[in-house]
Amino acid sequence: MNIQISVMLFLSLVLSGCSQMFDKHVEWESVPPDHYPVLHAVGYAPISSQPGLDENTRMLQAIRASKLDAYRELAEQIYGQQVTAGSSMGGSELSEDRLQVAVSGVVRGARVIRTYPLGDLYATELELDMADVQRVYQSLNPPRRIHDVQYY
Repeated sequence: MNIQISVMLFLSLVLSGCSQMFDKHVEWESVPPDHYPVLHAVGYAPISSQPGLDENTRMLQAIRASKLDAYRELAEQIYGQQVTAGSSMGGSELSEDRLQVAVSGVVRGARVIRTYPLGDLYATELELDMADVQRVYQSLNPPRRIHDVQYY
C-alpha cells in the first residue's frame, strides 16, 4: 500500500513540475474592423436667452453653447448615457420622482462641418470619423513588440 502512495506522490510531483515548463506569455494583437463608422451630431443653443449686453455677444455665446451641445451628443453616441432614477413614497403617495442623466468621456478628432443661425437658434454640426479616432489612439498608445520572453 505504501508503494502505491509513493508512486502516486512521485507522479503528482513530476507532473506538477512539468506544468511549469509550459507556462508562457502570450501577446494578443488587435484586429481592426473592415469599416469604421462616421458619427454625426448636431448641437443647438437659443440666441436670445444667452447672457450678454448686445446681440453680438449673445450670438457668440450661442455659437459656443451649440458646439458644446454637439460634443455632448457625440459623447452620448460613443459612451452612452448613465441614467439614474429614483422615486420616494410617503403615506401611499408618490412624494418625489427624480431622473438624472450624465455623459462622460473624451472626444478627440471631431471636425466642425457647419455652424449657422436657424431663427432664434444657433446650430453646429460635427463629424467624427472613427478611423481618425483609431489613428489618434495608436499615436497616443503606440503598439509594442516583444523585447524579451521568459518562460517559467
